[in-house]
Amino acid sequence: MKKLLLAFCGVAALASIAFAGTEYGGKEMKQVAAPPPCPEWYADQEFNVSLWGTYIFTQNDWQEDRYFLADHAWGGGIDAKYFFHRYFGVGVEGWMVDARQARENDFVDFSDGIFERNFKNVNKGIGAVLGTLTLRFPIHCTRFSPYLFGGGGGIFGGGQRPVNRFFREGAGGTPVTGPGGLISNGGEGFDILKTVGRTDSQSEGIGQVGGGIEVRFTPHIGWVSDFSWNFINGPDNNFGMARTGVNFAF
Repeated sequence: MKKLLLAFCGVAALASIAFAGTEYGGKEMKQVAAPPPCPEWYADQEFNVSLWGTYIFTQNDWQEDRYFLADHAWGGGIDAKYFFHRYFGVGVEGWMVDARQARENDFVDFSDGIFERNFKNVNKGIGAVLGTLTLRFPIHCTRFSPYLFGGGGGIFGGGQRPVNRFFREGAGGTPVTGPGGLISNGGEGFDILKTVGRTDSQSEGIGQVGGGIEVRFTPHIGWVSDFSWNFINGPDNNFGMARTGVNFAF
């Protein structure tokens, strides 16, 4: 009996030691939470509307430019784009600028050796409408998105050229259009060249290529800044355009 009691006490002691070894601390059972994903500032599909101001400078000096007839111009515009994919969008843009044209007026009297040239400044609105294709590159986990774009369309409002005509000089030195300026009547013939007006504005084709960057303040409001080089049909017409403004994403 005494041996049986001692054996029972030994088993109980071993069991208590075994159970004491299986105790777990609270830190060992706690699971670490995964960090939240970074915010996405650009949607895979979205509609954008941008309002911007623009500055234009011509490739040539105003004396040689054949469309703006100016060194530079200021204005503004709007464009709308639909991004059917995170990186690709199609759209349309329109803009209008105020060009301070320097219009040339000539008066030449060949027989009397008179050569006069003067310029009159005239403010003229010049605008364009283009279809565009945009390739953008949103940088993951940032507010920034560089982009490239190109397009084509039409430009209107510029291209006025001076109209110069020859006149007969009458006996009193005044230009006449009738027979009074004939040499047989005491005149000097067709020896006067004079600017009498301007041609109408011309509409031309235009193409553009450029690039820029957008910064998103929120997923729906951003700021865009870019530069493009524009090609107008015909010689001595090309120009650069810098734009900056606000973009709304829906």
